[in-house]
Amino acid sequence: MTTVRQRRVGKGTEAAEDQPSEETNVKPDGKIPSDPTGGKLWHILSITVGGIVAISLGLLTSVYVATLHENDLWFSNIKEVEREISFRTECGLYYSYYKQMLQAASIQQGLHGLVYDNKTESVRTINILERMNVYQEVFLSILYRILPIQQYLEPVYFYIYTLFGLQAVYVIALYVTSWLLSGTWLSGLLAACWYITNRVDTTRVEFTIPLRENWALPFFAVQIAAITYLLRTHLQPVQERLTLVAVFIATFLFSLTWQFNQFMMLIQALALFILDCLDMLPTAKVTWLYIIQISGLLLVCVLQFFNSMILGSLVISFNVSVLIARTIQKNLKKGGLFNRLGKLILHVLLVLCLTLLINKFIKKILNLESDEHIFKFLKAKFGFGATRDFDANLYLCEEAFGLLPLNTFSRLSSTLLFYVYGFVLFLLTVAAVIVAFRNLSRSNQVQLMEKMEDCTITLKPDAAYSLVHTVLFGCLALSTMRMKYLWTSHMCVFASFGLCSTEVWKLILKCFHLYTSHRTQVIRYSIPIIILLYISYKFWPGIMDELSELREFYDPDTVELMNWIKSSTPNTAVFAGSMQLLAGVKLCTGRTLTNHPHYEDKNLRERTKQIYQIYAKRSPGDVYRILRSFGTDYVILEDSICYERRHSRGCRLRDLLDVANGHIMDGLGENEPDLKPSLYPRFCEEIKKNLPSYTAHFTKVFQNKTFHVYKLAKHK
Repeated sequence: MTTVRQRRVGKGTEAAEDQPSEETNVKPDGKIPSDPTGGKLWHILSITVGGIVAISLGLLTSVYVATLHENDLWFSNIKEVEREISFRTECGLYYSYYKQMLQAASIQQGLHGLVYDNKTESVRTINILERMNVYQEVFLSILYRILPIQQYLEPVYFYIYTLFGLQAVYVIALYVTSWLLSGTWLSGLLAACWYITNRVDTTRVEFTIPLRENWALPFFAVQIAAITYLLRTHLQPVQERLTLVAVFIATFLFSLTWQFNQFMMLIQALALFILDCLDMLPTAKVTWLYIIQISGLLLVCVLQFFNSMILGSLVISFNVSVLIARTIQKNLKKGGLFNRLGKLILHVLLVLCLTLLINKFIKKILNLESDEHIFKFLKAKFGFGATRDFDANLYLCEEAFGLLPLNTFSRLSSTLLFYVYGFVLFLLTVAAVIVAFRNLSRSNQVQLMEKMEDCTITLKPDAAYSLVHTVLFGCLALSTMRMKYLWTSHMCVFASFGLCSTEVWKLILKCFHLYTSHRTQVIRYSIPIIILLYISYKFWPGIMDELSELREFYDPDTVELMNWIKSSTPNTAVFAGSMQLLAGVKLCTGRTLTNHPHYEDKNLRERTKQIYQIYAKRSPGDVYRILRSFGTDYVILEDSICYERRHSRGCRLRDLLDVANGHIMDGLGENEPDLKPSLYPRFCEEIKKNLPSYTAHFTKVFQNKTFHVYKLAKHK
């Protein structure tokens, strides 16, 4: 088991500005510059200072997480094999392709090895570029080859520094989004500070560096910033076109770097659909965003050798359905309230039916079953029937795919983030409901625009999008803990925007008949500054202590195993074992695997279930035949899985296998009535007794406190 331990030895006040296109330039004291030239200079100064602060905070965040990573593992001092082991589970698998590309004789041979890979899954040749999102590893390996940095920077540092550098992009994008929404860079400063002080809940990059989300989320944040700018009113045609290009590039890069891109895009498309139906976004811009999503995903599909999961994704079916339905229902936004509501209900039903029909048709044509485990998992998770499906239960029993723990909210509240977020969310939700009702009640758009100025409650398109975005991704995070990082980072943006927004404070003060322009300006600047001072006072000492705490990577058993494999087994040997461990075996030793953690393939899921029979109650002959069918030479058994205590009864891997095989589970507790006792003992326990029925097929060749390695006999 990988652990970290304490090291035994050490080694060596501001200006604010408003959006020029939305509001009049206002100084922090609320006074309007009388001289137009002075106002312009003030605006330029504000933009400059705000930009410098954004870049500085981004770089500081990058250095911060890099320092935490170094301090936690003593990465600069440990051996290469220990560095590679620190890339746990699927992280190690992804990094192995970067290493493979660098070890190839040429770029062409490296690409050929990925397209015709026969070491990731034994007795099969697969296209890694089609199956996995590893273009970023390919790009980095090529960049490392052509840049004159080999003498100064090790490949692993080039890789991790790139990821830490993307954190700077991430924070800058969040900062800019909040700035655009509120009209003051003070809001961006507060958003960035909240992101850093809530690091436990906003990112995990320092200990899961190669994870796909750490590549993708910075580009997603850039895309949201570009969409926020696109939804502003009075953009020049050139500005609009350039912004659309920026949205497309960010969407494409986000989709290229994460296998879950289609699900995030679907939620975003739903947000656009809801707002468009309620007349809260310009229809033309929404149409462009639908088209950008489709074209970005299709381009990724082409680069991934026409990956069928992308073609069969719900988001493509949904976006196409919306565009078709809109063509059919041309007068959707005309008529009175009840007329509009009736049309909307029909529109939603039409889009839903078309989406299901188109998606079913595409999957039928492509014979697509790669994502069926996700829908089985969702069906079981939300109570639409229990399942004995091994893959679905494997997800259900993982904490990362469970509900968001309640202690998350107490951590977010300690920085005041959750309190401010809830306050802003409530106010803007009420405003959105009122605006939506008003929009649906008026059929004459010209009349609506004329009366907008007289309305006390308004909601700008960019703020409306941010509201629905945070609500939908909040629902996703509450249902699936692993997805909380999509929500908490935007929570920082949304809360800081609301706190620094002129519209929010204007609405509140008018409700209490206290509104004046000067009072609004004082409040929107003073309260964020007070919160920033509070955060600095409360969390700065803790951050300093965290940066001074030195630990060391310590996993001698895994290091011993990897060194033994490299020195005592042939390069062509095939290894079977748990998905998580085998990813490390591939990275550290280059040996061929039977299975791995990238689970988005039906054949691999079935193969993994078969390999995992080593932890089930099966006869030695059955296990031997299964392993040999995949060309296995060595099998690695882990005591941490065989005698697992991390999960409760019913969620241990051996329990999931027993139920899937129709056997009763070990230990005290209830079993379903149709489950029966197995005729055989548990394989991983019984093999250690060296009984003749086991030694005829398996010979122990390595053992330490954690791992047991057996060599399979090669019977004719």
